[in-house]
Amino acid sequence: MRLARDLHDLLGNSLSLITIKSQLARRLLPPDDDPRAANEVADIERVARESLQDVRHAVDGYRQPTFTSALAGARAALAAAGIGSTIDVTPESLPTAVDATLAWAVREGVTNVIRHSGAAMCSIRLTRKTREASLEITDNGALAGMTAPGNGLRGLQERVAAGGGHSSAGPLPAGGFRVFVSVPL
Repeated sequence: MRLARDLHDLLGNSLSLITIKSQLARRLLPPDDDPRAANEVADIERVARESLQDVRHAVDGYRQPTFTSALAGARAALAAAGIGSTIDVTPESLPTAVDATLAWAVREGVTNVIRHSGAAMCSIRLTRKTREASLEITDNGALAGMTAPGNGLRGLQERVAAGGGHSSAGPLPAGGFRVFVSVPL
């Protein structure tokens, strides 16, 4: 948490200042000046904004999400994208590491649905057995041409494996896509 705070406070502040200074520099450039200079300053501003966004995402990565907050975020994101959702989860306490892993799975699975699937509907279901929790995220989208998992799904597989679990992701036979995660309790 300290690293997340320091990263945000130090880099976030510096990148915000670079963004503001580049905006000012762009406005102060004489209108009849070489347009290449204005373009370069605009590029500095763009890179600073993107870097600031990257820092914010990295900091969020150090702050462990909770499964409950990830579900709430997923529901809101799916609704904003115009994708219907069904969420079947029994509200029970999970061990902290399992909770965080499943939260990451929800974030990644729903991000894929929104960005890549073209789905009209998404289903999120958590089942628990004595020694295992399983999460399944499915959609009814096309996902045409998806042949290999992207960085997000690979990262999720690594995170799940580090916790002693397993995951899979791929197209469903009747159409749509499925992300499955199983972690020991």
